[in-house]
Amino acid sequence: MATHENKTKVTILTGSYRIKGYIDLLPGARVTDFMHESKEFVAVMDAEVFEAELAGRQVLAAPFINVNRNHIQIVTLS
Repeated sequence: MATHENKTKVTILTGSYRIKGYIDLLPGARVTDFMHESKEFVAVMDAEVFEAELAGRQVLAAPFINVNRNHIQIVTLS
């Protein structure tokens, strides 16, 4: 597992998945600004992807995934 000194832990919800992992957000920066400035994809490190429903099963774990910004419905700090 990578070091997370400069990373921010988030949970991202899409229509189909709940994604937990880390984004490269500078300390003191706002997630809203990060999302607004991101391009088509958001990089998530040490990602765990679960089915969206409550207690959904884990479908993927990867050191890095790109999440299409158009599919993101909710982003929250974890």
